[in-house]
Amino acid sequence: MKAVLAGAAIPGQSLLPPNPPPARGRAARARHRQRRSHIPFSSLFSRIPFKIGQPKKQIVPKTVERDFEREYGKLQQLEDQTKKLQKDMKKSTDADLAMSKSAVKISSDLLSNPLCEQEPAFLEMVTAFDTAMKRMDSFNQEKVNQIQKTVIEPLKKSSSVFPSLNMAVKRREQTLQDYKRLQSKVEKYEEKERTGPVLAKLHQAREELRPVKEDFEAKNKQLLEEMPKFYSSRIDYFKPSFESLVRAQVVYYTEMHKIFGDLTAQIDRPGLSDEQREQENDAKLSELRALSIVADD
Repeated sequence: MKAVLAGAAIPGQSLLPPNPPPARGRAARARHRQRRSHIPFSSLFSRIPFKIGQPKKQIVPKTVERDFEREYGKLQQLEDQTKKLQKDMKKSTDADLAMSKSAVKISSDLLSNPLCEQEPAFLEMVTAFDTAMKRMDSFNQEKVNQIQKTVIEPLKKSSSVFPSLNMAVKRREQTLQDYKRLQSKVEKYEEKERTGPVLAKLHQAREELRPVKEDFEAKNKQLLEEMPKFYSSRIDYFKPSFESLVRAQVVYYTEMHKIFGDLTAQIDRPGLSDEQREQENDAKLSELRALSIVADD
């Protein structure tokens, strides 16, 4: 709302509360900045004295203004959460793609290893592994494409609506300031002696006020009616995307179970536990270390 407030500022007078005495220490300065950042936009106008044009009449009931700030605050929070979710989903899909591409690179490097040329059995195992990694990468790409289409893109479209909402709130605030200014003008002439010139100016001021008042009331009414509807529609909008995300993950991991099950059947030696495999590897490593070319000096 800073742009709105700046548009309503009066030359030479700040709408922000006066600065406190200089605080000592970084912590004190941080507390002061935090207090300033949490000031509701409506309270800024309440600090302006009447002498600079604020009307005596209560333009918007306090309960209405509180309702407006509550509903708009919920939508501001929803906007932040939607953007964060979109960003996190993009990071997740990028990480998924990087993982499967790395696995394919590893299997490809293994295939070019000289051991594969000398050991047909090892070549067969690495070829099976390479085939499995390429299948995994293919299914992973399909999953990411599905998530991009049914989750990330809808989130992006949802985020694109908020600037229009924020502009509508800004226009409402600008109209409110015009309303207050013209209401103060009317009150000024109402307090003067009812002479001919004063009555003429009073009539003109009321004519200027009437369309602005109607415009503000229409904008305020529309926002108060539609902001709760906008907020309550968030679940119905995102639920299909969430369901699609779950389905994409289920399909992917079902295929991974099949792929790695087939790979295990091709290269695994049944009957050996993980502990036995580890002992076998340690024994082979001990044999290598026993060679004179790698023995310690």
